[in-house]
Amino acid sequence: MGDGMSSAANGQTGAATSPIVLIVMGVSGSGKTTVATMLAGRLGWKFQEGDALHSPANVDKMRHGVPLNDADRLPWLDSIAALIDRWSAEGASGIIACSALKRAYRERIRAGRPAVEFIYLRGARELVSARLARRSGHYMPASLLASQFATLEEPGADEPVIAVDIGRPPDQIVEAILSSSPFQRRGPRPARPADEAG
Repeated sequence: MGDGMSSAANGQTGAATSPIVLIVMGVSGSGKTTVATMLAGRLGWKFQEGDALHSPANVDKMRHGVPLNDADRLPWLDSIAALIDRWSAEGASGIIACSALKRAYRERIRAGRPAVEFIYLRGARELVSARLARRSGHYMPASLLASQFATLEEPGADEPVIAVDIGRPPDQIVEAILSSSPFQRRGPRPARPADEAG
């Protein structure tokens, strides 16, 4: 398994391997940043925290417990898409932590960008709520979790996604993602839990 990951990562600069951008998605508190950072470190790919691309107005709304609406999110999604375009133009693979809660959001990010694949961190509301209660120093208050789950549209079978359960340590989640090898298959494929892959 490890050798395959190494060759895939190192081969991204070769003519035969196209850049890949993995979007690690899920509700706030699902572990997106932790998992995405670990994946980027393992693969030697670029990393971007999607929340850092929110406008100051969006951050202020969330800090005050006000849910974002579609109008708030669309410029943010376009900023993420622009970053993907920049990485692709550079021939660079990368990983972005981004909630991407609605199908329409994912479609906007992926439109005309076949390099994009999604990793869905899936978990029960009770588990995510407990994690948020322990977290400090982040502008997303736990009170917004209900709105996140209300907004969430789980990826469908026709989307390029691998779902991973978050009820285990981050290093095991990363191993499950790597063993499913999404960056070794191009284009849409049926969704399936990484636990059942390979």
